[in-house]
Amino acid sequence: MSVVPLIALLWTATAHGQTGQSPDATLLRQLTEIAQSHHGKVALYAEQLGMPHTASLDADAVVQTASVIKLTVLYEAMQQVRAGKARWDQTVTLQPGDGVSGSGVLLFFDAPRSFTLKDILMLMVIMSDNTATNLAIQTLGLRNINDRIAWMGLKDTHLYKRIGKPATEPMPADQPKFGLGKTTPREMARVMERIGLCELDQKADRTTPISASDAAICSVALNMLRNQFYRDTIPRYLEKLDSTESGSGIASKTGSLNAVRNDVAIVAGKSGPIVLSIFTYENADTGWTADNEGELNIARLAREIVEAWSPAGIDGKTLVPGLGLRPLQSNSTAVPSK
Repeated sequence: MSVVPLIALLWTATAHGQTGQSPDATLLRQLTEIAQSHHGKVALYAEQLGMPHTASLDADAVVQTASVIKLTVLYEAMQQVRAGKARWDQTVTLQPGDGVSGSGVLLFFDAPRSFTLKDILMLMVIMSDNTATNLAIQTLGLRNINDRIAWMGLKDTHLYKRIGKPATEPMPADQPKFGLGKTTPREMARVMERIGLCELDQKADRTTPISASDAAICSVALNMLRNQFYRDTIPRYLEKLDSTESGSGIASKTGSLNAVRNDVAIVAGKSGPIVLSIFTYENADTGWTADNEGELNIARLAREIVEAWSPAGIDGKTLVPGLGLRPLQSNSTAVPSK
């Protein structure tokens, strides 16, 4: 059982840059108890956007990403589409020998076979398809993805290489420790926040209206994340109704290894959108069942935070580019999904 002293769980409540408001002692106690009960380590960062709520537990710990790093690949794709360097409908070809094991289905497809970039990214996000991820990295460029990470000001986030393929450049000394990628809960929350708020400029300004073209790009990405196939972590206790017609109120990306369970999400709380970035690692439970302890504890942590900050629940209709916190330009009356 991990030992997490109460003081390690940092709760802050800030409004309009002011501090000193009283913490929610009940939520603080509940999150601490869940973290202390976990047989492994827990690190998290949560924020209710536009509201004076943040919570963190070892939020700056550098952790294994597993497939959560694929959010940075998606964000770079959004940027390249915006710049005209890539197109959603451009052709990406699966060649013989491209398939790698792990999650996904492209491994089982006959090759050569052509897809669109949007198809490949959709498979990377909703099924965490490893072969699709490699095709996306190859198309977008590993260096471009890492340059974008640095452009965002993220100091402890890095994508090392394609999955199950030899490195094409010298690897940093810490690569064996982290595997596919490294990050911190706070930094990966920032990536998800940028996607949800449709922040595609380097300096984010939430008073600047979102253009129709940017909104269309962000709509594509959010649609992928809302259709995440793996829903046993953050969505487990939150999405209580069928969302297949109205759309999910949770946009998320999971990551899993034997001793790792992670999930990063935007939850469309009726009291305001909530970004959750939760990582469990060095887990004693290395099983691959729906009742894996890491997955259950992520779900419990998410439930406590969302129920505290958005007691009226969640609403998929509010999960739109900008999350209702950034205005659309007057000519942005419709956001195409293609």
